[in-house]
Amino acid sequence: MKNLAKWLTLALVVLTTPARAALDIVITEGVDAARPIAIVPFIWQGQGPAPASISDVVTSDLARSGAFKSLDVRALPQTTLSSISGFAAQNWANVDAEAIVVGSVKPYGADQYLVSFELIDLFKARSAMNNGPVNNNELLLESRETVISASQFRQYGHRISDIVYEKLTGVRGAFLTRIAYVVVKQGQKAPYHLMIADYDGYNEQMLLRSPEPLMSPTWSPDGRRLAYVSFENRKAEIFVQDIYSQTRTMVSSFNGINGAPSFSPDGKKLAITLSKDGQPEIYVVDIATKSSQRITDHYAIDTEPSWFPDGKSLLFTSERGGRPQLYRVNLDTNKVSRMTFEGEWNLGGSITPDGRSMIFVNRTNGKFHIARMDLATRFMQVLSSTQLDESPSVAPNGTMVIYGTTHQGKQVLAAVSVDGRFKARLPVGQGEVKSPAWSPFL
Repeated sequence: MKNLAKWLTLALVVLTTPARAALDIVITEGVDAARPIAIVPFIWQGQGPAPASISDVVTSDLARSGAFKSLDVRALPQTTLSSISGFAAQNWANVDAEAIVVGSVKPYGADQYLVSFELIDLFKARSAMNNGPVNNNELLLESRETVISASQFRQYGHRISDIVYEKLTGVRGAFLTRIAYVVVKQGQKAPYHLMIADYDGYNEQMLLRSPEPLMSPTWSPDGRRLAYVSFENRKAEIFVQDIYSQTRTMVSSFNGINGAPSFSPDGKKLAITLSKDGQPEIYVVDIATKSSQRITDHYAIDTEPSWFPDGKSLLFTSERGGRPQLYRVNLDTNKVSRMTFEGEWNLGGSITPDGRSMIFVNRTNGKFHIARMDLATRFMQVLSSTQLDESPSVAPNGTMVIYGTTHQGKQVLAAVSVDGRFKARLPVGQGEVKSPAWSPFL
């Protein structure tokens, strides 16, 4: 029971990072494997200083993805390039990059700006040079222009990053997404704050402040609602809150444990952990009617449910085999099958959006790391190499995992790519930030 108590404590332990307007991300591994790209500063075509730098947002986004590294602007052969019309292929012949992002910004009325950008295929340009004159228009991978307001510069920068990322990788970008988390500021009367922000920490917004713990926020599939656990009434209760209207509904307030909510793929139900009938078990609750259905029935503790993308099965953590491991339950037949066998413990699992892999916490030789298992081959790969790694949350495009870890005696946020090659750390500041959850595509 001591090990079990420690495991349950771990399940409630969450990450810490700065509670400030932007996350200070330090890339620790994987830069050498990133693909080089040239991002030319967008040309401001108005009077006075530019209102914002969209190209800086794009540069940061692509670097944080782990897939790309931007070349030093000072080394670029054309630094005033704003469109394909001014592109000189011969000047770029020796530039080690696969593509160039160029663009411009100009006033377009009161608080309105016309933003144009183009993505130039530098690989194709170098190949075409060997066969005679280059037709610049054939080098365009993408070309767009949009009118935005001053408040939309960062948002549109993320949109450009999404487009560039998808054009060059074939995978949808996840820069126009958000994260939810709990900030804890000790010493305040209401130290627990439920927050949301852009994926990079900007546009932070407080949804709720409480004198008692808040934990386990999770996003609805449409990105409009959050489900979370609150102890504000001196007991565990599960709420669903609309992030735009701020209205919220209590979904579960049974005696005992009400924990670990997870939205169904259609957004109509929550898989949760309840102990109202004795041991903690997995239940599915209809959000509209509050009716609940018991899914597991075992003398062991079952907890941390999450949905398979098809909505037909749940992944959950159970110690029914003696130690915490991951299991799958079919919702039609209630048949339970064990998913993990390697290592001492495996817990806190979720399925990647493509349904092909499982991300979870693995304990081997007393060390907790983030791991991935291919569901077809059952091959398990340990992704992280930090200390006491926990609470993984997968990006909606399935390429990155954000999680909690310990660095220099402090809990911090970290990120790792699903292939384990790229790693980054979000240094801790004042306060603690816990229970991160990555939103769906918005």
